[in-house]
Amino acid sequence: MDERSSWAEMRAEVMGRPGAAAVYEAARIRFELGEAVRALREESGWTQSELADRAGLKQPAVARLEAGGTMPTIPMLERIAEAFQMRLTVEFQPLSKAG
Repeated sequence: MDERSSWAEMRAEVMGRPGAAAVYEAARIRFELGEAVRALREESGWTQSELADRAGLKQPAVARLEAGGTMPTIPMLERIAEAFQMRLTVEFQPLSKAG
């Protein structure tokens, strides 16, 4: 890593750039949503295609969501929740409690 002594220093440099924190936060949200959907799907024993069929989506859309490659809309999340026979809830947390 040219002239940098660690990954932590490189990350600190990048995060210090204007707008970097917002981009990082958006990526975190996409990743966490995708991870949650994948966990529910796997607990249900479904393939991505099965979830897509039950939610009225296409399999590639489910794959992108699970990989964190897309920011889902609320209606999309509602359709996924319905497929799992669940209710979608949204929660705000103080930053001091967010992990």
